Amino acid sequence: MPTLVFDGDCAFCTECVELIPHRAAEQLTIVPWQFADLPALGLTPYQCIQALQFVDGARVVSGHKAVAEVLRRSGWPLKALGVAMTVPPVSWLAALTYRAVAANRQRLPGGTAACAMPRDGVRPH
Repeated sequence: MPTLVFDGDCAFCTECVELIPHRAAEQLTIVPWQFADLPALGLTPYQCIQALQFVDGARVVSGHKAVAEVLRRSGWPLKALGVAMTVPPVSWLAALTYRAVAANRQRLPGGTAACAMPRDGVRPH
C-alpha cells in the first residue's frame, strides 16, 4: 500500500492530512515522519521536514506531486485535478503554490511556530 509521510510536528500539515477524502485515505498508509520507518521507505528526516512525501514501492514523489497522488485516489473531480497537477503548465503553478504554502505554513490557519520551516533543515526539539 502506498504511504503518505507528513510532518507530524506541524499543526497545519496535520490538519491538511485530516482533510484527505475518505476514498483516498482508504488506499494509503498515512503516517507522520516522526513515527515512520524512514530507512525502509527510502526517506530522510530532512526530506520529510521539507515536503510531503508519497512512497509507492521504489517510487518516491514529494511536494505538489505527492498532493497530486492523493488527489488521483480521491475520485472525480479531485482525480482530474490530481492529473492536471502533473502536467505543464498546471504543474508549474502547483509547484510554486506548494513551495509558497510550505514556506509560510506557520502563518496559515492551524499553523503554529512549530510549523516553521527550519533554515538548516533540522528543527530544534
